[in-house]
Amino acid sequence: MNVIRDSGNGFRVKTEDSNILLFVGALFRHPNHDTRNPSKNMQDKFPDIKLLVFDVDGVFSDGGIILSDVGIETKRYNVRDGFGVVAARKMGIEVGILTGRANRNVTLRMRELGIPHVVSKCTHKGEGIERVAKLYDIPLENIAYLGDDLIDLPAMTRVAYPMAVADAEEPVKAHAKYITTQPGGHGAVRDAINHVLEKLGRYDELVQMYLEM
Repeated sequence: MNVIRDSGNGFRVKTEDSNILLFVGALFRHPNHDTRNPSKNMQDKFPDIKLLVFDVDGVFSDGGIILSDVGIETKRYNVRDGFGVVAARKMGIEVGILTGRANRNVTLRMRELGIPHVVSKCTHKGEGIERVAKLYDIPLENIAYLGDDLIDLPAMTRVAYPMAVADAEEPVKAHAKYITTQPGGHGAVRDAINHVLEKLGRYDELVQMYLEM
């Protein structure tokens, strides 16, 4: 009996007496492993996310800007998003901020949430996300990013797990591996955090931690 490896189909076995070809590749493959599409098997594995990076305007906030008569800018934040940040850090996942604008109330809010690094005035978010990765000493393959607009695309295309808010620009959604059910400023950050924790198999652990308090 002659045994020959058959490209894409395991092994081809040729019997000497009847010249019948028997395909027995299934005996040598894991039932969930697709030898014809190896990239699919890699896509099925969720990356080991250790750092979540968020934009601010349109993600943490709804994108609205309130200016006082003397030029003081204020923003509205969702308290459940804030709790999600605290919860992620309790589970050992770091959180960072990458924003194109600079505002004192952003710094104050993120400091209140215990976020150690806020990178602001970033006009090139591809370079910005690489800077954030160095600040946390976490490689890009362990980073997830949540954005809403075209300026976020260079960051999204560099990280392991790009995400978009529900009301993001269509090209941003097209490059996202996950789209939140909530729009920016209305629970999108919490949605993204919950999603990552669930994919990592950590969300039930978080719930149990609070049940035992």
